[in-house]
Amino acid sequence: MLFEPARHEALAPLAWDEGRVRAAIEAIVRDTEAARVPGRWWPTHPNDLEPGEDPQAISPSLYFGAAGVVWALRYLAAVGAAPRGPWREDFVALRDANRAWLAAGGSDDHGSYLMGELPIAMMAAQDEPDGELARSLPALLGRTLDHPTRELMWGAPGALLAAAFLHEHDGAAHWAEAFRRIAAMLWSQLEWSAEHGCHHWVQDLYGQRCSYLDGVHGFVATAAALLRGRHLLPDWPAWQRCIAETVTRSARHEDGLVNWPAQLADVTRGPSKWLMQFCHGAPGFVVCLARWPDAGLDPLLSAAGETVWRAGPLAKGANLCHGTAGNGYAFLVLYQRTGEARWLERARAFAMHALAQSEADRAQFGRGRHSLWTGDPGLAVYLWDCLRGRAAFPTLDVFFAPAAAP
Repeated sequence: MLFEPARHEALAPLAWDEGRVRAAIEAIVRDTEAARVPGRWWPTHPNDLEPGEDPQAISPSLYFGAAGVVWALRYLAAVGAAPRGPWREDFVALRDANRAWLAAGGSDDHGSYLMGELPIAMMAAQDEPDGELARSLPALLGRTLDHPTRELMWGAPGALLAAAFLHEHDGAAHWAEAFRRIAAMLWSQLEWSAEHGCHHWVQDLYGQRCSYLDGVHGFVATAAALLRGRHLLPDWPAWQRCIAETVTRSARHEDGLVNWPAQLADVTRGPSKWLMQFCHGAPGFVVCLARWPDAGLDPLLSAAGETVWRAGPLAKGANLCHGTAGNGYAFLVLYQRTGEARWLERARAFAMHALAQSEADRAQFGRGRHSLWTGDPGLAVYLWDCLRGRAAFPTLDVFFAPAAAP
């Protein structure tokens, strides 16, 4: 079996309710704004704490900290999903807090996309294009060029994605040049697996050498960034062949279903555990390949979507990275690619289940989970995308929100 049933739960028989969904989005925004402590932002949720970590700890990161919450509140207001409160963020203070947080962990990875100050500077640049943080962006993009992780969270792929967003935002040629420079470095770092007949990257991650394939730390996350900026790459055809080769040759098939192991090394022997979540498994592959330029991978992606549906909602909760909402984005992608109504119906079924999971967690902990990739604000963005029938995974598919609601 390509997933572990114990990690999933039966889909709740909840009918799609647009009114309830709209009310939930606004409730999440109001609760998140009310929980903000000036100068302290949002305390880390117990489910985001490491064992022994201070329960009052503050993370300023995009992934599960204050930068991600600020991004979500700005985005939801900009697209008209919910009105925003009157406060205005001090991005310099947030940048300084992020530096202190990284330093406390023994890191100076300021150019990290999901953990560092790069996205903070990007948000600041939208408000003040000539400000201090905007001027720091070129240097931040260069800080991860030789980073050994070679993945979205800490390494060069995060800077690659940021460069693509920045070029889309203002069209400046130096962002396109940065994108090509980072892509060329990543191309030079590809390794060939004779056993599997495909290319891959080796990541030096948290003290281990890995060959991750997944949607955060692995190959397909980097593919998502390359796909976003493929029009900037004169060698895109070579990249397209490389990506298709690795994605197809690392897939595991069983009874019409498809999943991917976390690491390339597990393709032949099978993984110790089959995961089915955005950060490891089929949902992340579907989401990261949403911009694939032709129909060549569509049968594979549809089979992966069927596997996500067969597995059911994740027992871990509602969140994007390893929860029901993140898995539901795979259905929204397939709805966009195929136009088949069943995929939107499935996305909305997962949305109602995720909403119920979030409400149950709030009752258990007596508080919301204020983070983007692991908490309620990310769920609110997913609920909004289910309302409009569009897939725009937060900070992976979209970063710069429109200046005003459409």
